[in-house]
Amino acid sequence: MDKIALIIGASGIIGSNLARELLATGWTTYGLARRPNTTIAGLRPVAADLLDPTSLQAALADVAPTHVFLTSWMRQETEAENIRVNAAMVRNVLAALAPKRSVQHVALVTGLKHYLGPFDSYARAGALPPTPVREEMPRLDVANFYYAQEDEVYAAAARDGFTWSIHRPHTIIGQAVGNLMNMGTTLAVYASICKETGRPFQWPGSGAQWHGLSDVTDARIIAKQLAWAATTEAARNEAFNIVNGDYFRWSWLWPRLAAWFGVEAAGFDGTVHPLEAALAHEAPTWRAIATRYQLAEPDLNRLASPWHTDLDLGRPIEVMTDMSKSRLLGFHAYQRTEDSFFDLFAQLRAERLIP
Repeated sequence: MDKIALIIGASGIIGSNLARELLATGWTTYGLARRPNTTIAGLRPVAADLLDPTSLQAALADVAPTHVFLTSWMRQETEAENIRVNAAMVRNVLAALAPKRSVQHVALVTGLKHYLGPFDSYARAGALPPTPVREEMPRLDVANFYYAQEDEVYAAAARDGFTWSIHRPHTIIGQAVGNLMNMGTTLAVYASICKETGRPFQWPGSGAQWHGLSDVTDARIIAKQLAWAATTEAARNEAFNIVNGDYFRWSWLWPRLAAWFGVEAAGFDGTVHPLEAALAHEAPTWRAIATRYQLAEPDLNRLASPWHTDLDLGRPIEVMTDMSKSRLLGFHAYQRTEDSFFDLFAQLRAERLIP
């Protein structure tokens, strides 16, 4: 049977990697975004505004997907606005597709803020979950746009009869310019600035993160899990954590990242040094670096998302993710974390995004 994918957010880290994964295995693949990705061979671009139902209906008039992958979100000033806007995005796209009766499965990407709380109350002491986090943990008693997005999927599934899967990655490591949550590229830009200015590569986060265990999610491995869940009977109507499969300590990884760039690593010194402050006045520095090395993106804000990296690295607890559920159902992909970073750095250099 033909498999026709519609990826919402195909220009992002997850969406672009998912497009490559599906295209490589024979899927007909459409990529929807406000500014569609036109660099992936075989991906069929769809331009639409997810908050404009009329725009969506027109853009999807000739698209009848069997599988929908929701990998996009829009950051707002408050969690109430995050809920309103991001729930509407999910609701609008599924409503636009409902009359076609073609959708068999919908996959929604959320994340570990399902367990740690939303941006407004992220990982606060007193509301911290036991680790490793597991899919059966109940929702927190707080407003969270991830919960609102899930509820939109559940309601549409009940209405239209499709199956669903929810995917909860940790920090995503992968390449995408303009992404709002991009730790790998943020650290690459920070290390490049440190090298150019002769300063040490200072650990920005908490002692708990420096000394504790952690994990991350390579964009390539979540792409594999999304494709697996979409075509696996046992994975229907289930939520899955998704990380690389290994654990590490930042105290071990940080010097390795520094060595890749040839800079001095400075570890946790008892004080948090937020990247948002460290990079607040570095836009001219980056623009000068981009000019000197003829880089493709001179705008620091298009590459670095220090606010989100600070959220992750400043948490007061270690964070580990249990992967037993999908492992038991047959998903066995694995990715070594240091290679996630090194592969990304090499890609950024090859694409002239870092010197």
